[in-house]
Amino acid sequence: MTWLELRIPPLALLLGFACLALGLDHWLPQLRIAVPAAQAIASLLMLAGAVVAALGVLAFRRAQTTVDPTRPQSSRTIVDNGVYGISRNPMYLGFALFLLGFALWLSHLLALALVPAFIAYMNRFQIGPEERALEAKFGAPFADYRRRVRRWL
Repeated sequence: MTWLELRIPPLALLLGFACLALGLDHWLPQLRIAVPAAQAIASLLMLAGAVVAALGVLAFRRAQTTVDPTRPQSSRTIVDNGVYGISRNPMYLGFALFLLGFALWLSHLLALALVPAFIAYMNRFQIGPEERALEAKFGAPFADYRRRVRRWL
């Protein structure tokens, strides 16, 4: 385990990446690009991201398990229904969609490049450690869930 694993709450990470995107847009305006219908598409992506993330939180609340992403070992159950039947990480998928929409709203090349960086960070320092903790806690049922449902989509 490295010192970055499970350290930065994903919502804080999303806000940090969004602030970085704003900074890049401000300091490097020459990297803005023209994207037809950017604001309309961006609005839909941000709305979809917020809805997907909220559905993930609601599913955890209904299952009465922790939504604290820094303590996956505190999970009480495997949530595999609803949006969790489509994605093992709908909250993070929602964050990525929101960030993509925000970057598209800015129509900035480097802001758009932050989206795969966010996903890579999440895979390495958040999702991987979470999945190791959940497999250690739940064993075969979690391994079966991992085989049935994709990580993102």
